Order: sequence, then structure tokens, then C-alpha cells
Amino acid sequence: MAAIALFYFSTLVLMLPLLSCVGIGALWAKRDLPFGGSFITTLVTSVTTPALVFHTFVTTHLDDRALADVAVATLLALLLCGLVCALWLKVWKLPVRTLLPTASLPNAGNLGLPISQMAFGDAGLSVAVAFFAVNSFVMHTLAVRLLPGVNTKGSWKSPILLASVVAVALRMLHVPVPDWIVETSRMLGAVTVPLMLLSLGHALALIPSGGLRNGAKVAVMRLVVGLAAGLAVVWALDLEQVLAGALSLQMAMPCAVVSYMYVKRYTSEGDTAAGAVLVSTVAFLLLAPVMLWVLRSA
Repeated sequence: MAAIALFYFSTLVLMLPLLSCVGIGALWAKRDLPFGGSFITTLVTSVTTPALVFHTFVTTHLDDRALADVAVATLLALLLCGLVCALWLKVWKLPVRTLLPTASLPNAGNLGLPISQMAFGDAGLSVAVAFFAVNSFVMHTLAVRLLPGVNTKGSWKSPILLASVVAVALRMLHVPVPDWIVETSRMLGAVTVPLMLLSLGHALALIPSGGLRNGAKVAVMRLVVGLAAGLAVVWALDLEQVLAGALSLQMAMPCAVVSYMYVKRYTSEGDTAAGAVLVSTVAFLLLAPVMLWVLRSA
């Protein structure tokens, strides 16, 4: 117990920079200070995150086989999670098409990237970026099409997806990338995580709590089914320890803020999705040290 308590405390200390950024964003919202949410969202999704993805893929020490294993495992884990969550939503008589993206897709950006790097180092960040690229593609193309009446023409041209494809192609063809391009992508990508964490805190502070009851049900699905699906897939594929731990951690992330934004925009279940984001995020932050201890000890 003493070892667990010490690890819990040390992990909380390591998470303080992340929590501080989230707290600054929340305080900014509570004080009603100017915050260019649309500008930051556009900048992060169109420029800085593609730069981070590109830089990580062209500089990572993980070999192509490992990255391919992560991509395949991510797709399988998301598919398994989606199927189980769909059945669970149906049992609880909640709208499946409307809430399935919120229940099944994790917050692999705002929290997934920094926590994976903190837990597993640069290799963990590479796994998280590969996971994030696949998850973002699924979220912004396939998942959003589940929502009733959504017009997503052109969503296949995701900058994150394009950056991933270009970087992977350069790796496979062994094409050298000029140093100035690598450095530019590094500089742009470096601001991604802080901006994401600030935006997460700002969004959480403004999310209404009217849908907490049903939102809590969706939050339970996200955390429990997500972690179980991740563990099942890494066991079935027999991934090495770092890949397995980082991928399982990504699958256990809370509900993504962007899924709430889509649900709020296109459906009448915005409060439920908001409650799911709030409850799952708070629960994850409280359980994160124990989860990290288990995954790193496995």
C-alpha cells in the first residue's frame, strides 16, 4: 500500500503541469476573459496538430512495423469498444446513433498526448500520436456521420490525416526530410498540447451540468469499456510492453470534448454529452495515478 500511495502522490506531482494548464483555461472561462475558442480550434486542428503528427512520425525511433501494429490495434480497439457501447446504450435505452461517438471515442488529444509521454516517454508519445491520428480520422469522418442529419462533405480531407499519410509515405520510401521542415514542424507542434489543455479547461468550465445523470452512464461506458477493449486487443495481438501500455492508456481516456461539440451542434442530446465529458474527465483524473501504476507494472 505504501508503494501505491507513493506512486499515486508522485504521479499527481508529475500531472501538475497538465492540471495547471487545464486550470488556467477554466479560470479564464470563469472570469469571462476573451478567449478565441474558434481560432484556437482551427489553429490546432489545421496547423499545429498536423505539424506534431508529421514531426513525430518522421523522427520517431519506433520502426514502421511498430507504427503499423499501433494503427491496426487502434482500429480494432475502437471497433470493439463501439460495438459494446452500442449494445450498452441500447440496454439503457439511450439514443445509440447520437451518443455512440461520445461513449466510444476517447480524448486522445487534450489528455492522451501529454499523459502518454509522461508515462512512457518519447516512445509513448509516438504511440499516442499514431493512436490520435487514427482516432481523429474516425471521429471526424465515420463517427460524425452517425449523427442524424449531418452534412460532412469534405471531412475526408482532414489535415491530420494528410499529414499522417505524407509522413508515413516519406518513411516508407526513405525520403530524407530537409532539416528546416523538421524544425518548423517541431516548433509548430510544440504548442499543440498547451493549447489543447487550455481549451479543455475552458470548455469544461462552460459545459452545462443538466445532463449529469445520463451523462454519468455514458462516462462509465467510456472509461470501463474503453480500457477493457484496449486490454483485450493488446492481449490478442501480443504487443510489446510500451506499445500495449500506451495504447491501453489511450483507450481509457475520458470522453472527447469535440464529440460533445458535434452532439450539441446537430442533436438535442448536448446536455447528456456534456455531462459525460465532465464526469469522465473528473473520474479519469482521480483514477489516473492508479491506472498508470497498473499499466506500467503489467
